[in-house]
Formats: sequence, C-alpha cells, structure tokens
Amino acid sequence: MLGRGLVKKAVAVAVAAAAAFVAVLCFGAVVFFALSLVIVPLAAAAVTFLLFALAALAVVMVFLKKADVVDEDDGSLSDGLAGRAFQLFRNRPILASVATLAGGFIFLRNPALATMVAAAFTEKSRTSRHR
Repeated sequence: MLGRGLVKKAVAVAVAAAAAFVAVLCFGAVVFFALSLVIVPLAAAAVTFLLFALAALAVVMVFLKKADVVDEDDGSLSDGLAGRAFQLFRNRPILASVATLAGGFIFLRNPALATMVAAAFTEKSRTSRHR
C-alpha cells in the first residue's frame, strides 16, 4: 500500500531528525565543557554559542546560494569592505567564517595591523577602466 510506505518514510525521517538533534546537542555540550576547562564558564558558553551561530550562518548561506540559480554580480555591492565581506560570505561561507575568526584574533592581538588590512581591502584598484 502507498500509505504504509509513506508512513514508514515519515517515521524514518523523524527518527533521523531526532538523532541529528541529539547529536548536535551533545556536541554542543562537549564543546562547552571542553572550553570550560580552559576558560571561564560564561566565556565558554559565549564561544560555544558563537561557533554554533557561525555554523548555522554557513548552512543558511549554502542553502541560499543553491536556491539562487541565477547569480548576477552587482557592481555596487562589491564597492567597499562591507560589500566585499558580503560577497565573500555569500560565495564561500566557511572560508569567510574562518577569515572572520582570524581577523578577530588579529584585531585583539594588534589593532594597528587590523587597520592596515582594512585599508588594503578598501583601497581601489589602480588600473584604469576604458570605455
């Protein structure tokens, strides 16, 4: 019967979703308790939240990219640091997440170096465009 096969598939999907939820929840607890050994528990909770938020953002960006079949490159978005960051997150979310974490670490260690990097990103190309 068609109804029994559909019910079996629905139950299998529900069981798989529940198992994935428990696995992610347990992984979050492992990350939190591992970080609690190194840093203050409140900071460990914040870092764990940040890691899972970045993972969720990466998943959303991947699915948004797959949903957007026609990707037209808008020239006005690529102007400036914010536009370039948006394009990087849209095209390569995992690389952008790693770059953001590395940039935050560099900013905490040496704010002058972070300023130089930001200036390099915002610098316009020296090549002239001919019409």
